[in-house]
Amino acid sequence: MAERFLPYGRQSVSEEDIAAVAEVLRSAYLTTGPTVEAFEAALGAYLGGAHVVVVANGTAALHLAVLAAGIGAGDQVIVPAVTFLATANAVVMAGAEPVFADVDPATGLLTPDTLTEALARAPRARAVMPVHLNGHLVDADVPALARARSLTIIADACHALGGGRMHADRIAMPGSGEDDDLATFSFHPVKPITMGEGGAIATQNADFAAHMRRLRHHGMQRDDFSGPLAPTARAPWYYEMQELGYNYRATDMQCALGLSQLKRLDAMQQKRTDLAARYADALAASHCPATLITPAEGTRSGWHLAALHIDFAALGKPRAEVMADLQSAHIGSQVHYVPLPFQPYYQDALKTADF
Repeated sequence: MAERFLPYGRQSVSEEDIAAVAEVLRSAYLTTGPTVEAFEAALGAYLGGAHVVVVANGTAALHLAVLAAGIGAGDQVIVPAVTFLATANAVVMAGAEPVFADVDPATGLLTPDTLTEALARAPRARAVMPVHLNGHLVDADVPALARARSLTIIADACHALGGGRMHADRIAMPGSGEDDDLATFSFHPVKPITMGEGGAIATQNADFAAHMRRLRHHGMQRDDFSGPLAPTARAPWYYEMQELGYNYRATDMQCALGLSQLKRLDAMQQKRTDLAARYADALAASHCPATLITPAEGTRSGWHLAALHIDFAALGKPRAEVMADLQSAHIGSQVHYVPLPFQPYYQDALKTADF
């Protein structure tokens, strides 16, 4: 039995991380300063040369990615049924309709077959949001099918930082453009690296990136003026809002922590991989009717979570009792996730088509 409570996720904050934040606190910039740009540049380089836009949280990242893709009223977006609320909510926040696709019962991931079935119910589909659940990448045939159908691919990679598709000479990570047009990340404390709260969008499309930078800052811009007060000569004080934007900015304090954490990402990802292997070995030795969900061959997982399939009938206990037993043993567990079509909001919305 664990002596201390073992939560299902816990951040790792080093003295170097603390020093990096303290340095910003002593600086002239607490927000919208040089550390934001430094973190964007470093994360973009890590992801293989992507344009990165850092924002306040992962939900903001999903919302801006949907808006940058031009998704709005009358459009439909394919969303896997098993994911966090924010994936579908971002579609609704943009005024569009999420169409839920079933997932592989063994992995929880969207598949070519379930995507095809969902598309048959979505004549106005313009995009798909594959979710790299638990950090494991969807099958490469999913983005291939989406491209064949001319769909924009907005990857929810909030679990998958550090993961990627393996090639002989490189790792194609989310945001590289190989499997997506935009990829979103979360830096919540349980994610592979943390900013406390924070998120980012990675894309190979410079226009998408520029648009999202405007949207995260109230829709403000300092060029391409069109308003009646636009000066004939550029003035340093002048700005315009030509579309509705949001206050989705991240602070320099958050980005200082993210920049410091990013330096340890590969080491932390390897530790998660090693821990997952230990779990798999321990489960095999225990003869417990449970299976650890593992990444597909040819991919590297971000290992956000070590997720289990448990045969509760064979175990002789219902899920609630198993979770209570784990709690008594000082081990935390979670259900990831209650399928979105079962949520009361989406139950009502699906009945009325009120999106």
